Amino acid sequence: MTTLISYTIFFASVLMLVALGGCFSEHSGVINLGLEGVMVFGALGGALGMRYADLPPFVMVVCCVLMAVLFGMLYSLLLAVAAINFKADQTLVGTAMNLLGTAAATVIVKALNMAADPNNTSSEIVYVVPKKFFMVNFMGFEISYLMLLAVVLLVISYLVLYRTRFGLRLQACGEHPQAAASVGINVFRMRYAGVLISGFLGGLGGLMYILGGVSQWKFEVGVAGFGFLSLAVMIFGQWKPLRIAAVALLFGLFRSLSNTYNGFPFLVELNLPGSVYNMLPYIVSLVVLALTSKNSHAPKAEGIPYDKGMR
Repeated sequence: MTTLISYTIFFASVLMLVALGGCFSEHSGVINLGLEGVMVFGALGGALGMRYADLPPFVMVVCCVLMAVLFGMLYSLLLAVAAINFKADQTLVGTAMNLLGTAAATVIVKALNMAADPNNTSSEIVYVVPKKFFMVNFMGFEISYLMLLAVVLLVISYLVLYRTRFGLRLQACGEHPQAAASVGINVFRMRYAGVLISGFLGGLGGLMYILGGVSQWKFEVGVAGFGFLSLAVMIFGQWKPLRIAAVALLFGLFRSLSNTYNGFPFLVELNLPGSVYNMLPYIVSLVVLALTSKNSHAPKAEGIPYDKGMR
């Protein structure tokens, strides 16, 4: 049971962070389907930090977090430039970012490994010792400092969206950009801010994902669909931070069963293959979205009115 709780909190924290990133982007009026690619690049930044930064533990953790969010934000600029400046189809851009993210990360890691050892053609980065710097045991639970950071960012996200002028303006740019522009709000800048915040949270979620349970990561496998699962959490959570956190716990529970079902006799007696438990959160997401999509309160991503003054 302890292992189940630990895994549930871990997966829920990852899903919540990335879903919050998508929430900020969509509230600004830009649909970010490229969260999968953003997570991969955030994971790449954090993994490179753990591999090359020879620093004291606390400084190492801060350095890796900064590199993860920086890589995530830089990669999210692809979506911002394409969708906001060039008005490209957001769905196509996001899909392309997901494909490019895993491919580019794989090529980069392989090139670095071959530069160090010509016989090493793997896309794997090992971080056995640095990973320990992120973890702490608390009352029998193995907790990552990033989990605590995720809770802090949840509170900040709620306050920013509903208690600050910036958050209200951000939502106005997504719901009614013409009205926002008419009162002097720079829609382009606000949408860039939303996408960059999305990259910040998505990159951090990517770093947290690769720290779960293993001390090495093969970038050719990406993040196993967690970006898409986070989108389902965001939609089911109705683009509201507190609901997203609650839904993330539910999806995290289903995802954790794939790692812990052997510890429950009644599940073992069912004699189901492990792949069923791996697919369970995605099956649940399809069922939930099918049942709740009619009552969705999705932000209206209207087009950006053309006005040179808004730039």
